[in-house]
Amino acid sequence: MIARRDPAAVFFDVDFTLIHPGPMFQGSGYRDACARFGVTVDAAAFETAVATASSCLDAGGGMYDPQVFVDYTRRIIEEMGGSGPGIDSAARHIYDAWAACQHFTLYDDVPEVLRELHQSGLKIGLISNTQRCLASFQTHFALEGLFSVAVSSSDHGYMKPHPSIFEAALRAVDVEPEDAVMVGDSLEHDVEGARRLGMRGILVARSGRVSGACPLDVAVIQSLRELPPLNIG
Repeated sequence: MIARRDPAAVFFDVDFTLIHPGPMFQGSGYRDACARFGVTVDAAAFETAVATASSCLDAGGGMYDPQVFVDYTRRIIEEMGGSGPGIDSAARHIYDAWAACQHFTLYDDVPEVLRELHQSGLKIGLISNTQRCLASFQTHFALEGLFSVAVSSSDHGYMKPHPSIFEAALRAVDVEPEDAVMVGDSLEHDVEGARRLGMRGILVARSGRVSGACPLDVAVIQSLRELPPLNIG
């Protein structure tokens, strides 16, 4: 068996990997946001609605298009029973709020692990399918100075799993794909997108559930605290 070289860079997805949404993006938050636009929804139907609407995001990999996420949000609202002329405005409002860091919370394992990896000499980066300002993300969560590069799909133009967004991050830190690792919660967008380019992938499944067939050579972790014992590779 050929031993793998120690990685030179580790890239992280952001949403559901480093941060998780607060009440604004739960059933009660959707109910309250929709009510502002005269749309009535059933907060109890939220989780089922999200699962149903998730197919709207399955393709990915194309040009970043805010309308894809607005349509996804609209579908959630519809699946929660929402209808009427205010539904488009409600969906746009919720999409816009997703960019605001105050609606999110950092997972408690994130600061210590990122600082440990940074102190080890690894280059750390962010690669995110988001419209959120990643500089503001770093400032809001007091993570300044830890990242060598941060690439958002809204700035770059393409979304994961398109190879160009990974390539842009690799170029920025001057690291070859075989010397880099991608850590994220999406098997298709994060892990497989990176692996197609020759990077290694680690899947974050914080709930312990994995959606889809995960390759046997892909590590699955529930906490970032499992990264250092894995030695990333």
